[in-house]
Amino acid sequence: MKKVLITGKNSYIGNALENWLANEPENYQVESIDMKDGSWKEREFSSYDVVFHVAGIAHVSTDPKMEALYYKVNRDLTIETAEKAKTEGVKQFIFMSSIIVYGDSSSSKRVIDRQTIPTPSNFYGNSKLQAEEGIKNLESNEFKIVILRPPMIYGKGSKGNYPRLAKMAKKTPIFPDIDNERSMLHIDNLCEFLKIMIDFEESGLYFPQNQEYVKTSELVHTIAQVHGKKIILTRVFNPLIKLLFKIEVIHKVFGNLVYDQVMSKYEKKDYRIRTLKESIELTEK
Repeated sequence: MKKVLITGKNSYIGNALENWLANEPENYQVESIDMKDGSWKEREFSSYDVVFHVAGIAHVSTDPKMEALYYKVNRDLTIETAEKAKTEGVKQFIFMSSIIVYGDSSSSKRVIDRQTIPTPSNFYGNSKLQAEEGIKNLESNEFKIVILRPPMIYGKGSKGNYPRLAKMAKKTPIFPDIDNERSMLHIDNLCEFLKIMIDFEESGLYFPQNQEYVKTSELVHTIAQVHGKKIILTRVFNPLIKLLFKIEVIHKVFGNLVYDQVMSKYEKKDYRIRTLKESIELTEK
């Protein structure tokens, strides 16, 4: 029986993992706590085997007034939580970082491998990277640390770019056909990966992603198909999109950002239990 504490009560990923592990009540006991006030500091961590730290600011903001808050929540809170977990005898600390530590997507193909040096382009990415660096020094044989740098996570009820694309797919009759590639991670694949990390008591830096890369136009087309909608993909808008690529919404939708598939394999057990098409069907239905 593994006892797991999730920081970030009612978070999308936290709730998903709690529900996932609830399928095996004989193997996992899961609790979650709210980190929005200081009451968590009085919580005793010593009875838990694992702390999964998902609490943080998830969205990207360019508002300079938000910068201090990002570092306070994403960096300082992470380090403080990890220190408490180690002091009180927790065996494993799992931290949700992000592919955003490598910066923004690009207009041309961009493949991240293990030699790629993180170059965050905003304080969201930098706060995540600094949190990683802050907790690495705490690792020991008795306190294992897992750092995950997932790409865009999606699934039923998720927030961010995926639901915006899904909404567009259900309404628009035409969509640009741009040749781009993105790494993505369905919530079920993520939860299975986290379960494996807990089961095998792992430590280290990991890059989970779906088996397949995603082309935005094909993703939109597949979503439309699931809803019985017809959508035409066209390249007539491609020159204009390339001219406007520096606009944030354009490079988020049509940019390139993938992990080398080799770095995402886990040899002991396959965590990629959902194909791309199956994951979209589960998300949309």
